[in-house]
Amino acid sequence: MRWILASVGSPKLAFAKEGIAEYAGRIRRFTRLDFVETKAAPRPEIESAALLARTEQSWRIALDGKGRPLTSRDWAELVRRCELSGRDVVSLIIGGADGHAESLRSAVDECVSLGPVTLQHELAQVVLLEQLYRAYTIVRGLPYHRD
Repeated sequence: MRWILASVGSPKLAFAKEGIAEYAGRIRRFTRLDFVETKAAPRPEIESAALLARTEQSWRIALDGKGRPLTSRDWAELVRRCELSGRDVVSLIIGGADGHAESLRSAVDECVSLGPVTLQHELAQVVLLEQLYRAYTIVRGLPYHRD
């Protein structure tokens, strides 16, 4: 199975780049991970259309403040479900500064949240990748996550 992290723009903050690289390296011990970036646009509808086009042939999960909040155990269950489903590609989609358009929310397969706070997309990528790594360690029974 392959995961795609699709987002608007590329990370500019040095510490975010380092965090993304760190967790991407850790995740790649368990699965394939690729990155897809689209350009920022003046309206979320344009960004959302581009993100949908770039993730067309995958199971799509939007990260959105209006989505269902997941605990770390919920993330592990999501990873387990995706692996057992036989899906080839799962895309995790992070929007730009103005979030996702309703057209994207209605087109994706799932809409989940990283919590009630608003995160800059670079920080959201770091948090998301840490949770994906944590989920894999839970699924594999490795000593990273503590309840």
